[in-house]
Amino acid sequence: MKFKNLSVLAVLSFGILFSNNALAQRKNFTTEKYWGINAGMTGSMVGFKPTVNQSYLLGNNGGIVFRYINDKSLGFQTELNYSQRGWTEKDGLFSKQLNYIELPILTHFNFGRNFRVFFNIGPKLSYLISEKTLLNNTVNSTQEQHIKATERPFEYGLVVGTGFYMRIKKQVFQVEARANYGAVDLYSNAASDYFDASNNMNASVNFSWLLQTK
Repeated sequence: MKFKNLSVLAVLSFGILFSNNALAQRKNFTTEKYWGINAGMTGSMVGFKPTVNQSYLLGNNGGIVFRYINDKSLGFQTELNYSQRGWTEKDGLFSKQLNYIELPILTHFNFGRNFRVFFNIGPKLSYLISEKTLLNNTVNSTQEQHIKATERPFEYGLVVGTGFYMRIKKQVFQVEARANYGAVDLYSNAASDYFDASNNMNASVNFSWLLQTK
């Protein structure tokens, strides 16, 4: 296993342990439970090695959100999202869209009362449900990323996000910016393969609406 994967797993394990520990700290805080939806835009690239010159591929994402806050500043959040990722090459000849279903499992930190600043961190599991070549103006290309389909549909990775939200009675209106790092290569990286690395990297901005149910 690559060193980067070991590092990611260490961070993910810490996040899960911290989340579980935080949820055990009940004290006298009244718990808060929320359900809602989120939607936004993604900007994606792939960490190819050898390098492929790219610019960000824009896409959409969105899904459902569950948040449980069990301490003054700490809680747990999970989501089920649809996310468009992929890459576009700077020469304007090729771009590919990768469509994922993803499950983030996050520790949620928040500061404030009705207006809150927050920070999310934790692991994410993803599965590739389809891929689509958006543009292919290459002529008889033999480059791996132009001629091969994605070989590894399952992915795990790390999510880090920050933003703010306003609570109005039992409703929450939220804005969040996120960075997402995939720890699994899209293509095989054996010694005989062309790419040593080919992992997803993307940023997103999402708007969310949540309803407090407890």
